[in-house]
Amino acid sequence: MVFKPLLKVNSSCMNLTKFPLNPVVIINSVKSNSSKPNVTKKIYCSTVTITSLPSSLSSDRVCNNSASLPLNWRDIQGLNNWENLIQPLSPLLQDEIIRYGKFVTACYDAFYLNPNSKRYLNCKHSKNRMLLEVGLGDCGYTVTKYVYATANINVPIQNGGSCARWIGYIAVSSDEEVKRIGRRDILVTFRGTVTYQEWIVNFMSSLSPARLDPNDPKPDIMVEAGFLNLYTSSETNVRFGLGSCREQLLSEISRLLRIYKNEELSITLAGHSMGSSLAMLLAYDIAEVGLKQPSVPLTVFSFAGPRVGNVHFKERCEELGVKVLRIVNSNDPITKLPGIIFNESFSTWRSACYAHVGIELVLDPLKPNEDETNGMSGIMIDQRIKKGVNMMEYFKIDDILCVHDMQTYIEMIKNCPRRSRIRRKGVDMINKLKEMNMTSVAWIYVATTLVVLLTILV
Repeated sequence: MVFKPLLKVNSSCMNLTKFPLNPVVIINSVKSNSSKPNVTKKIYCSTVTITSLPSSLSSDRVCNNSASLPLNWRDIQGLNNWENLIQPLSPLLQDEIIRYGKFVTACYDAFYLNPNSKRYLNCKHSKNRMLLEVGLGDCGYTVTKYVYATANINVPIQNGGSCARWIGYIAVSSDEEVKRIGRRDILVTFRGTVTYQEWIVNFMSSLSPARLDPNDPKPDIMVEAGFLNLYTSSETNVRFGLGSCREQLLSEISRLLRIYKNEELSITLAGHSMGSSLAMLLAYDIAEVGLKQPSVPLTVFSFAGPRVGNVHFKERCEELGVKVLRIVNSNDPITKLPGIIFNESFSTWRSACYAHVGIELVLDPLKPNEDETNGMSGIMIDQRIKKGVNMMEYFKIDDILCVHDMQTYIEMIKNCPRRSRIRRKGVDMINKLKEMNMTSVAWIYVATTLVVLLTILV
C-alpha cells in the first residue's frame, strides 16, 4: 500500500535558498470586539517571495528610534496592550521585537550539536563570552545564568549520566544599556525543540492542572502536560543533578530582583516554539507566586508559540497583568496547536479547551499567484478550521520547518511593512545539522508531521 505524504518536503528548503516569503507594504488589520484587558488583536503583514534567508545575528544594533525608548519603554512592554502600536506597526516596537528575537536566536547558535563532543547538547561557550561569540557582543546585556531542562520521561539518555539539556539563559542589561532603554531589564530566553525528549514532550498534549502556587493550587487552571513536565521536572535520580527548570529560573530571577530592587525594572521573557511555551509558564509562575512587585512590568515576546493552557489559564494571566505579544506566521501550523478544534472559540467546555494568551501580531505571507486583495485572511482560515473543512489541505504546506524557523520570523519582522531583497549572511539550524552528517534531520520532519496530526486527532 502506498501512502501519499501529508506534508510535501521541498528539498530546496533544506538549504533555505528558496522560500515563498518576503514582506511588502500592505497591512490589513482585524479588530476584536472583546472588552477584556488582553484582547487578541491581529496585524497582517502581506508577503511575497524571499530569495534567501540571512542569519539574524548581525552585529548591527538597531538604533533608529532608540532616542525615544527611555520615554516609551513601558508602552513597548505592553502597558496598554500595545494599543496604537500594532496598527500601523510602530518602528520602535518593530525594533524591540527584532532585538529580543536576536537574543532568542543566540540560543540556537550557541547550542552544541556535535554528538562527538563532551559539550553535546549544551552551550558551546562560557557565560561571559557567549553573546560575544554569537555576534551580540555589543548588545548591552550580561549573561548571569544558564538554564537547563529535563523531562520526566523514559527515553535513552543521549550523552552520559545527566539528561538535562541547555535550553536558554538569563541576562541583565548593563549600566550603559540602562541609559539607552530607560530601565534595568532582566531577560530570559528559551530555544525551541531540538532533542528527542523535547519532541516526546510535544506529543503530551493533554491538559494538566498547573498547581504552581502551593498556597492556592487552582485546579481549574490547566496547561499542556508536556510543557509542564519539562518546566517542573528535576534530576532527582542523578547524583549532583540539577534542580528543575522552574527552580533554576525562579531562584536567579529572585536574586536579580533583590540586587536591583531600588532601580526601575522590567522582566522580559522571549522564546521560540516550545521555548515560548516555557516563557508563558514562567510568566504565569512569577505573577502567581508574587515573585515581583506589581510595578515591575512582566512581558512575553512569543515567536511561533503554540497554545499553552486552557481558557482559565488565559483569564488568570490577564488578571495577573501578564503582557504577551505573540508573533505568528500565518502559514505556521504549529501556532494553531494544540486545540486546533477545541479552542477559545468554543463557549462550552472551557476547562477542556486550549486558548491563546495576549495580543497576536500576524505575519501573513501571500502565495506567488495571489495579491493583497485575494489572499485568504486569518479569519477565513480560522473559520475553515472550526468547520473542519479541508483540514488536511490546510496543512499541505511546502515545509513546516521553513515557515516555523526563527530566522524566518526575524526577517519577516525586519521587512514589514517595507519591501526589500534579502541576502544570506549566515547558516541556519538545519544546515548545521547537515554539516555534522546527523541523521536526525529526517526524524525532525517526521516528528513535526506527527505532532500536527496527533494534536488534530486528540
